[in-house]
Order: sequence, then structure tokens, then C-alpha cells
Amino acid sequence: MADRIINILTNASYESKKTAERLSSSLLERGFKPFYGFDGDAELSICIGGDGSFLKTAHNNNFPRIPFVGINTGHLGFYQEIIPGKIDEFLDSYMEGKYSRSQIKLVKADIYTKNKVFKQYAVNEMVLKASHSKLVHINVFIDSNHLEKFSGDGLLISTPSGSTAYNFSSGGAIVHPSLHVLQLNPISPVNSSAYRSLGSSIIVPGGHTISLVLEKRYASANLLLVDGAENFYTNLHRVNLRLSNKYITKLVFSENSYWNNLKDKFL
Repeated sequence: MADRIINILTNASYESKKTAERLSSSLLERGFKPFYGFDGDAELSICIGGDGSFLKTAHNNNFPRIPFVGINTGHLGFYQEIIPGKIDEFLDSYMEGKYSRSQIKLVKADIYTKNKVFKQYAVNEMVLKASHSKLVHINVFIDSNHLEKFSGDGLLISTPSGSTAYNFSSGGAIVHPSLHVLQLNPISPVNSSAYRSLGSSIIVPGGHTISLVLEKRYASANLLLVDGAENFYTNLHRVNLRLSNKYITKLVFSENSYWNNLKDKFL
């Protein structure tokens, strides 16, 4: 009989490490083979920590198809459904197949510079800004239709799953993860006699392309945040974003976990 490998991915906090030890013991008792790190032959990845730990795990392992579930030892833990005190109940439910699968679609960016095209994926959001916290001017197109010349701190494009993160703290709407859309959210837009920018977020169908075209002065003075990680590009001209067919899979153990999460985390 083949080994039933379970990946254990944890951050370095004391609480996470103690939780990982308890989890490993419980897995061994049930005949699983716990693996600290990422094994491509595993049937499940269990991420211990907060949402930051989960995002880091997803990026570091190239958004694997192996499903994941999160144990929350962080502050918010919107992706982390399980609490440390209910590890045994969670494992029993897993063995009995009492869960559903939720696909988390990624946002994809094609990044056009003078000589090359780069690709980036994000679980939560991407943000285009000027470097050194300067005001930025960006022409915004939706499927080649010019929408506005934005002026402000930057533009944030979030997935439905990421709508409760940076987007929400910047005044954007919460979007249910079942919807196939992106949200375009202006960060501190400038509205004056010289500049006119939309002051609220826009929900864009996921199959449409959002094009952000920087003014030339920002071609080498830009900052693209990808799930919080900073990226700089030389001779940057345009960033095209759309909801990708690429996804990661999360196991869900409660039908009401999304609404309970909203209430517990934000109210």
C-alpha cells in the first residue's frame, strides 16, 4: 500500500511549531506519513500560520494542484479554517470525506517592458504604484476601451478571494469567491480641477483584460506588488491583468465557513 503523505508547512512561530508537532503525532496515529516541507506526491498540504504563511507557501511551491487546508495560528487567518484545538476533529472529518473543494482562481499579469514580457500570478492582489511613494499617472483600459487617466497612489486589482485583504482595507467591496470577477480599486485617487479619477472600485468580469499603461516618467520608477512582494521593472510600459484559469484548491469543512469567517474577522 502506497504511503499517504501529508505535507506540513509551518512558519517559525512557537505556537505554529507546537501545533505542527501535535499534528504530526495525530497523523502518525491515523496511518499517514507526515512530511515537513513540500512533497509533490502528497495527497494534502496543511499550512500552519496565518494568511501570510499560506500566501508564501503557495508562491514558493508554484501554486500546486495538491489541495490545502489551513490551521490558524496567526492574527486573521481568513484562509485558515481549522483552529489548533480541533486538529483531531478535522482529521476525522478528512478521513471520512466530510469536506468540499473550493477553487481559488489566481489573477495573472502580463508585464510588458521595452524588450521582454514577464508573467506574474497572485492569489490575493496586484498593486501598481510609483516608486518612493510618489503620485502616479496611469491610463486604464478595459478590453482596449480607455476608461480613465488615473492619478493617485496606485491601482489595486484583487481576486474575489483577495477582496477581504488589502482591497478591503482600502475601501473596496467584499466579493464572494464563487464569482468570476476582478476588482479594480483606486488607492487615494486625486480629484481636482486638474485630475479626474474614479473614487470607488469597479467590478470587472474575469474574462476581460484590465490594461494599466504608465506614463513614460514611471517606466523605470515603478513598483508592482504581487501578494505583498515588491517587484521593480526597467522600461515598464504596460501591465495586462485578467482572471487566470490557473487555480489552487482549498478543502472546506464547513458549508458556512465563509460567512462565519466574515463575521468573526470583521464584525
